[in-house]
Amino acid sequence: MGNAVHEALLPRFQTGRKRGESQSSGRRKRRDMKFLHKGAGGGRGASVCAEEDEKAEVGRKIEALQRIVPGGESLGLDKLFEETAGYIMTLQCQVKALRTLSSFFEALEKEKRKLGG
Repeated sequence: MGNAVHEALLPRFQTGRKRGESQSSGRRKRRDMKFLHKGAGGGRGASVCAEEDEKAEVGRKIEALQRIVPGGESLGLDKLFEETAGYIMTLQCQVKALRTLSSFFEALEKEKRKLGG
């Protein structure tokens, strides 16, 4: 049931920037790689580099999503997206419940003030 695009991304996001490696050093490496490809005559090398940068960026975003979604590190890409959708819906319900409770307690406080309490 795997998708070729998803399977192609799996090795990328597992071998991405290691914990502790600064984001700026990653940026520096990408900038240096762009410079090397541009110096090689532009053309095809620049488009390959841009495609590699895009894949690396997708990998970093997937890693971030895995850290945010509970249990995301152990999920495949398809299941990760399904769990993310469910997690977002759960968070939206929690926000709605908290807003409702907040407005209830605000109304209770106003009523309390009216009665001199």
